[in-house]
Amino acid sequence: MYYGSPHLAPLQGADIFGWRVMFAVPLVALMLYVGGDRRLIGQTLQRVRSDRRLWLALPACTAMVGVQLWLFLWAPLHGRALQVSMGYFLLPLVMVLVGRLFFGERLSPLQKLAVTSAAIGVGWALLRNQGLSWEMLLVALGYPAYFLVRRHLDVAHLGGFWLELVLLLPVAWWASIGDGHALMAMLAQRPALYGLIPLLGLVSAVALMCYVQAAKMLSFSLFGLLTYVEPVLLMLAALALGESVGHGQWPTYIAIWVAVALLALEGVLKLRRRR
Repeated sequence: MYYGSPHLAPLQGADIFGWRVMFAVPLVALMLYVGGDRRLIGQTLQRVRSDRRLWLALPACTAMVGVQLWLFLWAPLHGRALQVSMGYFLLPLVMVLVGRLFFGERLSPLQKLAVTSAAIGVGWALLRNQGLSWEMLLVALGYPAYFLVRRHLDVAHLGGFWLELVLLLPVAWWASIGDGHALMAMLAQRPALYGLIPLLGLVSAVALMCYVQAAKMLSFSLFGLLTYVEPVLLMLAALALGESVGHGQWPTYIAIWVAVALLALEGVLKLRRRR
């Protein structure tokens, strides 16, 4: 998604965001139907009728996830990919802190080493950047707040996520289609978009469903630590798109890679013990 966004020209960040949501709504519904979890939608709607907290919580979660989906695709189109990737470096540390404070989760020895290595790398990056950009803060603080609210209200499942996507539909329609004139002009300019847009929707929907399911199934801390795989890939995508990493930035990425390697090692050891 990150690498492919600039190759969807003349689509812009808002267009791509809109199409992601437009295709995700039917595909997530299909996933719920095939997986036998379609009852989750009805159960969530029933809770909305009886629990007034959800009247505010669901629109708030919709706004939070909508902003993140937009930022993810806006950044590589405007030369801010590395800023967003730094936000994803900060995110796991915030997730671990939230898991400890709100859920009393404890880290294994290898996870503690991974956190320490990541914290050193992120600390070095922050010293070099001399501050936090708004993109970093939006990612690092926005996602933990989103997942925390969803878990607290027991809507951290695909049914709740599908309702959030439905609430985003009006915005997505306006962003991707509008009055239709701009869309028709782009399709005429690049007919390949007839195939690329559905492919974008499919890839996006599968990624979003896996992300939401992982957030539900894993502990807050482990889910946060595993998120370190993403910024490494985002960095590679940013480099492939022509952005550069300065010599002083490499200690951060090396420290993150060490953290990811420690998590992978722990996974291998756990699999061996189960055998």
